[in-house]
Amino acid sequence: MIDRYSNPEISKIWELENKFDIWKEIEILATEARMKKGEVPKEDFEEIRSKARFNVDEILEIESKVHHDVIAFLTNMNSYIGPAGRHVHYGLTSSDIGDTALCVQMVQAMDLILRKTDQLIEAIKEKAIQYRDLPCIGRSHGIHAEPMTLGLKFALFYEEMKRNRVRMALAKEEVAVGKLSGAVGTYSNIEPDIEEYVCEKLGLKPDPIATQVVSRDRHAAYMSALGVTAASLDRFATEVRLLQKTEGREVEEPFSPGQKGSSAMPHKRNPVICERISGISRVIRSNVSTALQNVALWHERDISHSSAERIVVPDSTIALEYILDKMLFVVKNLHVYPDAIARTLETTRGLIFSQKVLLHLIEKGGITREDAYTIVQGHAMAVWADISQNLKTRLAEDPKVQKVLKPGDLDSIFQISPYLDKVGLIYKRLGLE
Repeated sequence: MIDRYSNPEISKIWELENKFDIWKEIEILATEARMKKGEVPKEDFEEIRSKARFNVDEILEIESKVHHDVIAFLTNMNSYIGPAGRHVHYGLTSSDIGDTALCVQMVQAMDLILRKTDQLIEAIKEKAIQYRDLPCIGRSHGIHAEPMTLGLKFALFYEEMKRNRVRMALAKEEVAVGKLSGAVGTYSNIEPDIEEYVCEKLGLKPDPIATQVVSRDRHAAYMSALGVTAASLDRFATEVRLLQKTEGREVEEPFSPGQKGSSAMPHKRNPVICERISGISRVIRSNVSTALQNVALWHERDISHSSAERIVVPDSTIALEYILDKMLFVVKNLHVYPDAIARTLETTRGLIFSQKVLLHLIEKGGITREDAYTIVQGHAMAVWADISQNLKTRLAEDPKVQKVLKPGDLDSIFQISPYLDKVGLIYKRLGLE
């Protein structure tokens, strides 16, 4: 599903062609740095730079024999370079190339993810403003609670995605490091200024301290940021799915002309995009666990992390960019049904105003909270039990209530607008004025 429909731009980041191209660039830059120090003849470097190339199929054929990807790559590239290739990979270890390149790829992927995140944030912002004052029911435990606005649901998602963007930007910065410090990170056969030169050219910072590898806590933080973002997308996708249920159908994900909902039931309009977002989010979140387990390596390095992260890092970045794009489509084209939202507000026949009744009885009646609660709850339970009942009507007919609240008081209590008085303040806090 993801391979077929995902953005080819982010998929190409994880193709062997791009990885080997970064490896080649690192090797050339490291040789160039040594040339500038007088350690490599300029004519040899020029030959390296002009002749260095590779062939993916040839590399894979070599790897099938040597069972080492970096050796296979170097063997293939040096077959094109010739004698000057002796200067390539001087003083380096495989992870100097592999880890630095992986960090470049992770930065490239995050740039695309952040770009899509920015588009989604802007789309959410537009909906938050558009529906700022549209009353809807708020729920707790899935049960009607008190009135709010549809815009607040978008505003919450807006602020949540802004936090996710900060997390992902920080995660990008955390993995934007490189290391060319040798077999156990001691620069035993290469000078630190070579590392500095290469990293600067690649847009990275030298890792202040490394073993044979860049420590995987960085990668775990990166993956965690992806996982939290995926969880947020799942949360809002679930909200849309719940609001699309037939009983209310307050909002609905886009349903395109010609789309079919069921092979058996022609009437179906299923929230399949949001369900897909929720499902793929679970995969991304589960991959975070693998990234966390990759942190603990033996001594200065083992290879247990490598095979796992070759799966979870590409898959998670591609998958997150994909569901960000799907959510962007849903938000921009969401169907909103104000009439259904208004009907849903009235479903419980006044029960949503119970707290304000409770507070007014306490404030004006001079009775205890417990007694006031008992009065309101008694009428509320009767309304729950009998669909012909209405809370306001029952309260107006109760002598205990009549002693405290006048008909005009009840009229003012059973109004939605007071519940929304502070919406403007919330929007001001969010910068959504």
